[in-house]
Amino acid sequence: MGQSSSLPTSLPSIALHCLRVVDSSPADGLVEPYFDYVIGISTEQGNNQDLASLSEDGTNSLVGLSKVVEENEGRLVGLRVYNAKSQRIRDVHITPSRAWAEALLLANGDSLPTSSSTSSSNPTGTPKPSLLGLSLRVCNPANALESVYHVLDVLEGSPAEMAGLVPWGDYVLAWSGGPLHSENDFYNLIEAHVDKPLRLFVYNSDLDNLREVILYPTRQWGGEGLIGCGIGYGLLHRIPRPSTPPTAPPLDGYFDQSANAQNRQPEQIASQ
Repeated sequence: MGQSSSLPTSLPSIALHCLRVVDSSPADGLVEPYFDYVIGISTEQGNNQDLASLSEDGTNSLVGLSKVVEENEGRLVGLRVYNAKSQRIRDVHITPSRAWAEALLLANGDSLPTSSSTSSSNPTGTPKPSLLGLSLRVCNPANALESVYHVLDVLEGSPAEMAGLVPWGDYVLAWSGGPLHSENDFYNLIEAHVDKPLRLFVYNSDLDNLREVILYPTRQWGGEGLIGCGIGYGLLHRIPRPSTPPTAPPLDGYFDQSANAQNRQPEQIASQ
């Protein structure tokens, strides 16, 4: 697999943000959720394309990528990936396949991510198991990691402490419905989940890992606020860049893929 990396001189205006990586899928261990952005694809036939070139206006790049992946099922393809955390570009070699999904389905009958794109082998668009095990959304990679929420002081006995949030080291990246896009989005999300569980995806800069956290906002915990912690947002609260680029994927698998799919925003997220 190609894991050499380089610093980008510029980034394209269109990329596919990797939101989910399913365990045991072809992308498992190769792609880092929330930090990785697919900016190009190459095939064994020597066809190298950036995402904008896969469609006339760039906005249908997800469909274009899906078509290339479908046409190369069982053959090695190269994904050019930008990592927003290290700010480096690397090439990842991956073989699209549905065998992993079929094996899991036979083993335990769990629901699996599907790709509903049409192709010559699937003219009706009937959902099929994902070839890569990725959930993606179209975005501009230049805005990567602008909307993160830095956990500051955590009060004793608060919902934030009960959820295991780590003061000053944790950063909220997203929730089960997808990424957040502004400072107010996070506060509105908290207000909408009073006395209800809220599933968050949290990155810890000290341990360099991503985990799933269940937070229960409430006014009944006996202290100030709904979650009992300070939140920083903006330029001074961005995720720090690692001092040295990682030489291998983290060993913890990033996070459990059993997150509530029903709360995702369908207009932003698609599986591949």
